[in-house]
Amino acid sequence: MYYSDEEHFKSFNGYEINGTWYPRVTKIVDIKAKPALYRFYAEALNFKAGQEISEKSAKEGTLVHETVEQILIGKKPEIDPSIAPAIDAFVKFLDQNNVQVDPEFVERKIINLDHRYAGTIDTLALIDGKFGVLDIKTSQAIYRDYNLQTAAYADALSKEFDNFQTRWILRIDQIKTCSVCNSTLRLKGGREKIKTPPKKSGQLPCLDGQHQWLELQGVIELKEFPFWKDDFQAFLGAKKLWEWENDYWLRKVGYIR
Repeated sequence: MYYSDEEHFKSFNGYEINGTWYPRVTKIVDIKAKPALYRFYAEALNFKAGQEISEKSAKEGTLVHETVEQILIGKKPEIDPSIAPAIDAFVKFLDQNNVQVDPEFVERKIINLDHRYAGTIDTLALIDGKFGVLDIKTSQAIYRDYNLQTAAYADALSKEFDNFQTRWILRIDQIKTCSVCNSTLRLKGGREKIKTPPKKSGQLPCLDGQHQWLELQGVIELKEFPFWKDDFQAFLGAKKLWEWENDYWLRKVGYIR
């Protein structure tokens, strides 16, 4: 990544909080290899096409995030038709589960003074009597990489809240299902991704072009990851590597002396 000056580096990679600059959790964990992302680019027509899909997908994900956050703080936002199935599924999930969120804890900045980093959590939540951080994703799966990010949040929050207990990943997505073979079609970033289920006795997947797709439906997946301390050690390892990679700029901005 090219940085024009110190301010460019600081604004791209961190937050200025109370006069002190801290690197951002999401930028730190970007140092880790992402096999699923590499497979995506390998399958793309070319790098430019992959970038266009990735950027469009990111915008769609941001739209879901922003809409969900508005709902969590008690507002009734206008729902973009393109994400309506996902949002409907999220609202239904809230109605059917014991989830409590304080608007004060939505999109809240956190700081870890001991390890000198900061981040912005999606929200703190009370779910079935447990208090923890809830991180929202719009990916096609819950990837292990997310454990580094949420562990960084968990360590900071455990120092701030004596009753902090756990962390969850909430995945929000939308897919079509084939009524014949149960394959799924995911439309995101302008790309069609078909997944074929494991073969059952006597059942074969449809040939290309023969699927009979049902209406687009929202998907909600919630997973709890209560044991975060080993993941946090891995995060600190990633942070050390990120600092090594960015040693020049971190010295320029005074983070490393």
